[in-house]
Amino acid sequence: MTTSSYYVPDSSRWPILASIGLILLAAGGGGMLNHMSAGGHGMTLPHFAFYAGALCMSYVLFRWFSNVISESMAGMYSLQMDRSFRWSMCWFIFSEVMFFAAFFGALFYVRQFAVPWLGGEGDKGVAHLLWPDFVPTWPLFNNPAGTDLPGPNQIIDPWHLPLLNTVLLISSSVTITFAHHALRAMQRGRTIFWLAFTIILGATFVYYQILEYVEAYGELGLTLDSGIYGSTFFMLTGFHGVHVTLGAFILFIMWLRICRGHFTPDQHFGFEAAAWYWHFVDMVWIGLFIFVYIL
Repeated sequence: MTTSSYYVPDSSRWPILASIGLILLAAGGGGMLNHMSAGGHGMTLPHFAFYAGALCMSYVLFRWFSNVISESMAGMYSLQMDRSFRWSMCWFIFSEVMFFAAFFGALFYVRQFAVPWLGGEGDKGVAHLLWPDFVPTWPLFNNPAGTDLPGPNQIIDPWHLPLLNTVLLISSSVTITFAHHALRAMQRGRTIFWLAFTIILGATFVYYQILEYVEAYGELGLTLDSGIYGSTFFMLTGFHGVHVTLGAFILFIMWLRICRGHFTPDQHFGFEAAAWYWHFVDMVWIGLFIFVYIL
């Protein structure tokens, strides 16, 4: 195949199956949240829809990426296809930036506008008439009276588990960079070592994140039902934790591929894309650590 040709894949069933899986995931996940908010217990139809969607997406991703790997190893992709992959990954990461920007924007709006308005400050301070006894502070320990949403008893101490997790993720950015340099130098053993180290750091981060959530729910009264502070805290940190988990899984797939000798110093975009994603996840955490835990 010449470098000027463009690879056109055969007809595929994966996009439609992925769409079905995503619909089931979204509908099931929303139904599960509503079920839990209503105080329900046990398995319901939304639970089965969510798990069916998860299984469908797992199957689609495994088979779809297997096809892509097989085509790449067969030399079916040109330089033009490589550029397409790179642009696609850039746009994907940009969409993820916008995803987290929406939640950071919600946090900014609540802290800088909504809470002060309820306290009688700013152009819409008349909202204070609704709850005249409300004291505008952040973190919001005391929610407006009559809302049936008790505030948290305490907040997470940023200088213990969050600081440790920050060190873990920053270190993982360094180790994956070492792995990338080793791969470009055709030092496969060092690549395998540093990439495995990165995966271990990511898994350790998730472990401590779970411990933090257990402490928040069991000891601090910090839950999704503890008002706007709890909602923004768990939405931001929870979605980030999901991204770390997915990123670690992607890196594990790259580790398996490197062990099988799939990459060369000049052709390893699969690894590069995983590294880009991991660096993005690390940068988001730094923003979380500053604006959610410290400020």
